[in-house]
Amino acid sequence: MLDAIGPSGASKFPVVQLRVSYANDIQDLWYLRGDLMAILANLYGEALARVQLTQISEMFKGLLPSGLSSRPSPLGNS
Repeated sequence: MLDAIGPSGASKFPVVQLRVSYANDIQDLWYLRGDLMAILANLYGEALARVQLTQISEMFKGLLPSGLSSRPSPLGNS
């Protein structure tokens, strides 16, 4: 997540960068994905942000309680 934010995101959005850096557990990071999406969309546009967030969300597979997994969007991927 920090790599995705990068130096320019960290300077523009320091609070989120700190929240990611000091997250207590995997669930805290999971809930920060919305903030991360907002940063990435601001920096790179929504289409690229969605791709990056999908890749990041894949990293959570098998690490979260079953109720916290992503559900498929009714809007699809386009």
